[in-house]
Amino acid sequence: MLPAIYADDDLAQRFTAGLDTVLAPVLSTLDNLPAYLDPALAPADFLQWLSSWVGVDADPAWPEELRRAVVVRAVELHRWRGTRRGLAERLRLCFGVHADITDGGGAAWSPVPGAELPGAPTGELRVRVWPVGTARVDEAQILDVVTASCPVHLSCRVEVLPGPPDDQPHHQREA
Repeated sequence: MLPAIYADDDLAQRFTAGLDTVLAPVLSTLDNLPAYLDPALAPADFLQWLSSWVGVDADPAWPEELRRAVVVRAVELHRWRGTRRGLAERLRLCFGVHADITDGGGAAWSPVPGAELPGAPTGELRVRVWPVGTARVDEAQILDVVTASCPVHLSCRVEVLPGPPDDQPHHQREA
């Protein structure tokens, strides 16, 4: 792509070839920048850095497709952080389990005026999990995630069940 006067010049050809060698990786990276920022397309070695951008602590021991899914859903998971739904979604995404979460906090309400006051708070966050399909449940890993999500004024307890608890309504079993 040199002007015709330089097309036959050996020095100009070698000089521009050297520049091509130096600049080609930079230009290739800039041309492919959108792929680096897309968790589904980013190179595996770039995924950990990308996860730090969205505030996700993706365990390097997790399979690559799980780390990609966690980065994709990071904003949604941050939005629900600190709620039952957020904890249940994180447990489902990371470990393939359903969860029934009972918060032992002291907030309660009643649609009936003059109803009895609620009992004293239990001070415990109870998380009952059961596998989806044939997923293996690692109680220690689940306890680590629950402990990290648990408010400091509550103790945490994790129970691993073989299937949905009998005291759950059918619509919550699927959640």
